Amino acid sequence: MDFAFSEEQQQLRASARQFLADRYDDGTAARVADSESGFDADVWPNLAELGWFDPELTFLEYAVLFEETGARLLPAPYFSTVALAGPTLRTDEELAKRLAAGGLRATLAWAEAGVQQGFLDHAGLAARVAGGRLDGHKVLVPDAAAVDLFVVAAREGSRGASAVGLYAVEAAHAEVVPRDTLDRTRRLGEVRFAGASARPLVSPDDADRAVAVLAQTRRWSLAAAPCEAVGVAGRALDLAAEHARSRQQFGRPIGVYQAVSHRVVDSYVGLEEARSLAYWAAWCVAEDDPQADRACLAAKAHAGEAAVAACESAIQVHGGIGFTWEHVLHRYYKRAQWLAAVEGPARDQRAEIAAALLDH
Repeated sequence: MDFAFSEEQQQLRASARQFLADRYDDGTAARVADSESGFDADVWPNLAELGWFDPELTFLEYAVLFEETGARLLPAPYFSTVALAGPTLRTDEELAKRLAAGGLRATLAWAEAGVQQGFLDHAGLAARVAGGRLDGHKVLVPDAAAVDLFVVAAREGSRGASAVGLYAVEAAHAEVVPRDTLDRTRRLGEVRFAGASARPLVSPDDADRAVAVLAQTRRWSLAAAPCEAVGVAGRALDLAAEHARSRQQFGRPIGVYQAVSHRVVDSYVGLEEARSLAYWAAWCVAEDDPQADRACLAAKAHAGEAAVAACESAIQVHGGIGFTWEHVLHRYYKRAQWLAAVEGPARDQRAEIAAALLDH
């Protein structure tokens, strides 16, 4: 495939990169991450002004934005709103308008304790809706304390295991319990619903549509995560390369020593492979290509591991300073690990690809 971003997409990248670099230097990002809330509530209107919620954006434009937000660890629920909740929000005219105007921060609440936690694993969900009221307990909800609305996967009444629906619940009607997690720039939480007012977005009466929306959510998430991972890996590589050029040892830059240069080169190779796969997945999602599911699985599996490896190598290149809390690298390392864990480890995605190929 001969692929290149358009001039408009490159301009979007340049604008996003400049905005994020100006707003979040390493010190600012650290202060936000270590704050009580862990997110920058004031940035959301700026993102709307920049057009980041424009309904005319395709997934290729989102891919550009996810990559740039990964490079600066944007401390706001953009991934959760666009990739996790976005496919469902777009099924509702009112919520789609709020999203497009930048007046809505949202996330997806699907996982529950004691059952499979993949986007398509809904057979054991205990959350129930009766009379427009939702009762349930969700876990591992990204950005739970930073959003205005939850998109909740739940059943209606006593319907069977296959009858899952998607409901909108305002955050004011839920109890959020923040959890101390590895990545403080994207925190998880538990959310409890006790008779919360729930508006159906995708009814359990239309089971095929509910499954299709969840499948689209999985596709978007598995395509967004590798794009963000590419941004993380690229930033880690830049930090490592700069340190290798500037740090002197025995009168020479440490980059001239093979033990250092080989790490930087390996990170570069892994990054470029991840970038190719991430862009392929983004293109497939944007074009609704038949290979979209396979492309997303391949991209997420490789890019997540490449980002972790790039961060580990960058920490090693920096030596003792790379292991300190004061240095920004540990924050990128933690985001990389978060991304690598989306929808399970890479071996799960590889196993799914293998099964699809062998069953074909």
